[in-house]
Amino acid sequence: MSRARQRWLPALLICLAMGMAVLFGAVQAGASSSLPPKTADEVLAMIANTQVRALAGTVEQNAELGLPDIPAAGPGVTPGVASALEFLTGSHTARVYLDAPAKARLQILDRMAERDLVVNGRDAWFYNSADNSATHLSAPSPSMGRNEDSAPYTDMPTPGSLAARFLAAIDASTEVSVDNSSTVAGRSAYRLLLSPRTSGTLVDSVAIDVDSETGMPLGVEVRAKGQAEPAYSLAFTQVELRAPDAAIFEFTPPPGATVTEKAVPAAPAKSTPLPSPQATHGQYGAAANGKGWDAVVSLPAGTAPAGLMADPLLSQALQPVPGGHAVTTSLVSVLILDDGRVFAGMVPLERLQTAALQPAAPNQ
Repeated sequence: MSRARQRWLPALLICLAMGMAVLFGAVQAGASSSLPPKTADEVLAMIANTQVRALAGTVEQNAELGLPDIPAAGPGVTPGVASALEFLTGSHTARVYLDAPAKARLQILDRMAERDLVVNGRDAWFYNSADNSATHLSAPSPSMGRNEDSAPYTDMPTPGSLAARFLAAIDASTEVSVDNSSTVAGRSAYRLLLSPRTSGTLVDSVAIDVDSETGMPLGVEVRAKGQAEPAYSLAFTQVELRAPDAAIFEFTPPPGATVTEKAVPAAPAKSTPLPSPQATHGQYGAAANGKGWDAVVSLPAGTAPAGLMADPLLSQALQPVPGGHAVTTSLVSVLILDDGRVFAGMVPLERLQTAALQPAAPNQ
């Protein structure tokens, strides 16, 4: 199993839930358009060779995972947990601005407030207008272990960044084909279809709408087995392929804002050897059980913080199971054991419980 899949499997519940990682109108993803035929390899090459590094657009996320609605505020609601879990249900809209190599801005548009993530070189700001609070993060030096030229494009919650995670995980267990062409945000697109060749996963298919002119992913749609509507989608409703005004990436806290300063740990030197892609254990002690679409990622004892289950908001999404609690959705399952171990995968809960009974492999 590739490190790419190790990273995003558990992150599908975590990254999609984080305020900085959320995100149809003008989508028209199902509308037909007339385009010259292309093979799957040709569409994959278009994505790999896209030159888009700057844009301004509106994206919409839709999540129909089968979870109950999560209130963002109210009696007994823990703010941090609420801001995480609310993005696992319903629809959310955001403005995205990118200008490589190191400028990006995300504006999450709430009903009565706005949340912003602004990245400008070595500085990043998180701002919440609801309580007029801001967090400033400063990096001691640019990361030396990554491709800086594509940092905002690959890290911000856009269809391109989500598509990259699925594409990086393609292996023999994936059938790749080209479906009917479509129109997204007013632009014609090829629809690339990823279909698991296994019955052990909850995923039915992943569709990626690829701009016919630039090769940039315009939308991603994930379908779960037995579910009529997409379980998750992220797509542009409007996009302009131009560099935003430089002022977009400047941020000054409003008067009276509560500002918290935090330093980002120094990045590893470029010469630091990276773990082998075949390594069983990844970052933060994560381990992979199996490979492909029915793989399970596990985190060691103590990963889940003590008192997590006592949160009244989490109790709406968690169900008790032997030895712990679980979150089950149409697309992803998460098992949290009483000893703090965590198991996650795009698989039924029973698959996680079986993985939890197996002895842990030694660290590598």
